[in-house]
Amino acid sequence: MPRRRPERGKGSGLPPLPGQRRIEAGADGFDYEVRPVPGARAVKNYRCPGCDHEIRSGTAHVVVWPVDQGEAGLADRRHWHTACWANRATRSPTRKWS
Repeated sequence: MPRRRPERGKGSGLPPLPGQRRIEAGADGFDYEVRPVPGARAVKNYRCPGCDHEIRSGTAHVVVWPVDQGEAGLADRRHWHTACWANRATRSPTRKWS
């Protein structure tokens, strides 16, 4: 009989698996959905709002958008360098979300 993997997610006490989406609270009081994009799936170039530098195709990064804004929140998706998103509290974005 195959072994069952433990449930992961909210309330399970286990961290999410790598590559899964997660919800993070921002310093601005909003919650953000954060989804990692592996380099193999990054097929376009994007501009990071944290550093205003290009995220080149083939570079692993994260896609972030506000959770509580419904469909409008999806329109506000932004691609960030993983390090820029992790350090966003120490600097302000160089570009506006809208």
